[in-house]
Amino acid sequence: MANVVVIGAQWGDEGKGKITDLLSRSADVVVRYQGGVNAGHTVVVQDQTFKLHLIPSGILYPSTECIIGSGTVIDPKVLIEELDQLDQLGISTKNLLISETAHVTMPYHRLIDQASEERRGNHKIGTTKRGIGPTYADKSERIGIRMVDLMHTEGLRKQLRWTVEYKNAILEKLYDLPPLEPEAVIEEYIEYAERLRPHVVDSSVRIYEAVQQRRNILFEGAQGTLLDLDHGTYPYVTSSNPVAGGACVGAGVGPTMIDRVIGVAKAYTTRVGEGPFPTELEGEIGQQLCDRGAEFGTTTGRKRRCGWFDAVIGRYAVRINGLDCLAITKLDVLDMLDEIKVCVAYELDGDRCLDFPSNARQFAQCRPIYETLPGWKQSTADCRSLNDLPTQALDYLKFLAELMDVPIAIVSLGASRDQTIIVEDPIHGPKRALLYDENHSPGVNIHEIGVK
Repeated sequence: MANVVVIGAQWGDEGKGKITDLLSRSADVVVRYQGGVNAGHTVVVQDQTFKLHLIPSGILYPSTECIIGSGTVIDPKVLIEELDQLDQLGISTKNLLISETAHVTMPYHRLIDQASEERRGNHKIGTTKRGIGPTYADKSERIGIRMVDLMHTEGLRKQLRWTVEYKNAILEKLYDLPPLEPEAVIEEYIEYAERLRPHVVDSSVRIYEAVQQRRNILFEGAQGTLLDLDHGTYPYVTSSNPVAGGACVGAGVGPTMIDRVIGVAKAYTTRVGEGPFPTELEGEIGQQLCDRGAEFGTTTGRKRRCGWFDAVIGRYAVRINGLDCLAITKLDVLDMLDEIKVCVAYELDGDRCLDFPSNARQFAQCRPIYETLPGWKQSTADCRSLNDLPTQALDYLKFLAELMDVPIAIVSLGASRDQTIIVEDPIHGPKRALLYDENHSPGVNIHEIGVK
């Protein structure tokens, strides 16, 4: 039995959906612990593509229990649309459970998010404008609506009449927007409540029972480490905690219940929205990475900024999350490059900097220090073991593993489930199986890999 957290080790969009889907085969329960419809997971199964925003990727396995935890914020309209989409595709959603203490995104949240972002002008954060920040703000201000509130109609009516009037004052006076009609909002959300009622439970109890029964639990986060509200590139961050520690708060479990943490990182780096990006490429190679990697956001369709792999933020993700191992995705995107660069350190004020600076102004001034590796100039799409990889591709993976001092457990070479090399099963495999042997020298035969 193992309880595993899957997190993004960069700025999100690392391919967590596919990795979560793969690991869900060994999981009895999958828990989404933070974020909202600002996140998107794309899973490709044979000829079908599933784009999920709130429902955990494990929903594609009929026997897996999927829980949307209390740390998430839920847009009921979008959630119901996802349920309908899955039902139409013949995917059962009877095993989906929703935390009764998760907060609800309301129409005024979306309006305020959109108006606030537009008013920022040149100081835009780059939000998805889906109301996520204002929902979390209301949670902190203690005026939020929770799923349990939706389940009690009369109490909801009283609460929303006051809240909508309060938000209307903001919409009208601050943003010069027309007010919402309280009764229309109330009736809309009462209808949503009836549809979602069968799924709403005390999720913390259900998760604790699963732990007691020694079931395998997979905790999935949205976004990535560098978008964490406390530990990311503030203020260009999300409004919750995608880091591994956020799993405990967002799911309602103690830290002793977490056994392992796996980080997901692309073989290069991408970022959506505003904010510093030291390894960003703006020329032909950057466009090539974008085109080959289909780098457009699942949620907004925005083009992702692309750059070389950044081992400085990689090491930071290892430290902040306590990573046991990594899944490297989209290695195939690099297949046709003559050479590949890796940022091994930053130059900051004339000094070599190995650690990610928490000061946003300093981070904006960082310049990458690269090491260059030869490309492999051949397709890796059909590789299914480490021995199938070109020598230069394997050397590249070893270089990343050694730079970050963390093993690589999974290598993804495309969007489909079968385009994957499993070096170690993070749920049932050894605690610290490495891509290199116990003497820290490179090794290829995974059957001879020791435990660190």
